[in-house]
Amino acid sequence: MAEPKTKPTNASVKEFLNQISDKERRDDCFAVLKIMEEITGDKPKMWGPSIVGFGTFHYKYASGREGDWPVAAFSPRKIDLTLYLTPGFEKHTELMQKLGKHSTGKSCLYIKRLSDIHVPTLKKLIKTSTKEARDYWNRSV
Repeated sequence: MAEPKTKPTNASVKEFLNQISDKERRDDCFAVLKIMEEITGDKPKMWGPSIVGFGTFHYKYASGREGDWPVAAFSPRKIDLTLYLTPGFEKHTELMQKLGKHSTGKSCLYIKRLSDIHVPTLKKLIKTSTKEARDYWNRSV
């Protein structure tokens, strides 16, 4: 089975974020960093060259594929600030409706600017996602 490409590294999170040229995006990333650190209780760590992750959990699919992934994570992508949360946004329709301007993938939340969303709702969503990831981990061990 192929080895996962995205793994924790020893690269500096602050150095990575300070390289973001757009000041508003950089400020948004430092704000999300603080939010995720407070909610998860974990220190940030670089996962691969461009993902800032907090904590870790082990997943295993029915196919047999397995690996480790951060409990919560984000990445300042070119177009959007991408937040990696547990799958299942459809379970949280009330929160998603209150969140503000965003789009989603299976487990990715895409926002342009933090000012586009309701931050207290984002915090609730991250908290819920973190609990789901940790519950999954606890069931798996």
